[in-house]
Amino acid sequence: MSVKIAFIGLGVMGYPMAGHLAKAGHSVCVYNRTAAKAQKWVEDFNGSFAPTPREAANGADMVFMCVGNDDDLRSVVYGDDGVLAGMDKNTILIDHTTTSAEVAREVAAKAALQHIDFIDAPVSGGQAGAENGVLTVMAGGNEAVFAKAQPIMAAFSRFSQLLGEVGSGQLCKMVNQICIAGVVQGLAEGLHFAKQAGLDGEKVIETISKGAAGSWQMENRYKTMWAGEYEFGFAVDWMRKDLGIALDEAKNNGATLPMTATVDQYYADVQALGGGRYDTSSLLARIEALHKK
Repeated sequence: MSVKIAFIGLGVMGYPMAGHLAKAGHSVCVYNRTAAKAQKWVEDFNGSFAPTPREAANGADMVFMCVGNDDDLRSVVYGDDGVLAGMDKNTILIDHTTTSAEVAREVAAKAALQHIDFIDAPVSGGQAGAENGVLTVMAGGNEAVFAKAQPIMAAFSRFSQLLGEVGSGQLCKMVNQICIAGVVQGLAEGLHFAKQAGLDGEKVIETISKGAAGSWQMENRYKTMWAGEYEFGFAVDWMRKDLGIALDEAKNNGATLPMTATVDQYYADVQALGGGRYDTSSLLARIEALHKK
């Protein structure tokens, strides 16, 4: 089924996600803060672009968003040029930004006043997952609305799950980032230990990846980590934003996250080394920098 779609935000994730929707046969109109990028997207995928979120959303059956943070989300949703000003009743607004659960509930309430349905739907899988159309979508919202959106999101995802009411998708994404933080720190320490012990990194990983130590991070990042290369994925700056959201939520729900708080500070150390745009596996760079002192 072909639907009319607006896609707001063409960053490293949104650009290919919108492209998959166009390649799936949907009519896609995009908006991006930098118009040149929207024009380039049109050249690549034969869709259309609009100068404001409102105009992109005008007449759309579904509006997808993938921007930077809570404030960026509010800037494209509200106001005279926001998507809510352009959307019709009984349409669906889907947000793939990683935000707080609080702002997801806020936007849902504002949309409901206009009889617009909202789903918070952060994703996991990184830039490679977006480009290859194999993202995991964690959603919060109404079951019937999700059932309408799920086949459309399948254009860029290999798995999507409704976790509960609005905000549940964002809460699940927080769990995702908490788990990643611990795994990457463990991998960084393990590789550092292997180097110090004079072991062959390739053989070590070939061996331990077959057992309980194996992980996506190990499989996809150990070679670049061993080589000291950190330009291959989700940036430290973005991870700190996400961990900050999780730590703030933990204050609200009473969760205790000592490892997450510690790794967040380790990422702050990476930023201090000038590695804000390094990928998250750069925790090893921090350890090696400390070791050299």
